[in-house]
Amino acid sequence: MFGLFKKKSQKDILMKKYKTLTEEAYKLSHSNRKLSDAKLAEAEAVLKEVEALEQGEKKA
Repeated sequence: MFGLFKKKSQKDILMKKYKTLTEEAYKLSHSNRKLSDAKLAEAEAVLKEVEALEQGEKKA
């Protein structure tokens, strides 16, 4: 209850986006491989953003 109004961090937002993209890619892999690969590429780009944020936190 105390975390109800807590603002999400940029990392949390990106990880949620990564999870949804990978789920979409999995669903598409059963019907359209080309779109599935595109979703996976988007997910990898989001994951690289998360890693860049983590590297920035370590340096600071």
